Amino acid sequence: MRTMRQSFKQALTLSLLLSALAGYQPAFAEADKQTEPDAHSAHKSMDWPGIYNGLLPCADCYGIKTSLALNKNNTYIMIYQYTGKSPRDHVEKGKFTWSDKPDTIILTPRKGNTVRQYLIGKDTLTELDKNGNLVAGEQASRYVLRRQDVSSEPPKHGGH
Repeated sequence: MRTMRQSFKQALTLSLLLSALAGYQPAFAEADKQTEPDAHSAHKSMDWPGIYNGLLPCADCYGIKTSLALNKNNTYIMIYQYTGKSPRDHVEKGKFTWSDKPDTIILTPRKGNTVRQYLIGKDTLTELDKNGNLVAGEQASRYVLRRQDVSSEPPKHGGH
């Protein structure tokens, strides 16, 4: 029951944050429009804005429970939690740019210097290594975040 409440609380928090950012147009957005490359197939052809969820690998915990919201104005919000280590939610906000590599975005947080790269697929985001390459090996499939349809109704709880 507690886990369901936490999941619902996280989904509600993320929804509220997305609503707040819907009208947010940072000063750097205008400059980005002028330098944005023309040929990125996912950027032009896929419906990539939305919320992506998953449990990413962690060296010293069960996994990193991650929700990443990509906005049309090239901003993002990431909420993550080190499962089994700390119940605290960490929130990261920033902007993303399209890489020279096809279908790849680079997340740059407002604070800190941990830049992340993701490969955009059909309803998925795959976290790439620090060099922008797919992670290989047994753990490779664990680096995928799956898109959650933001227009769907929240799950119903209880009641028989």
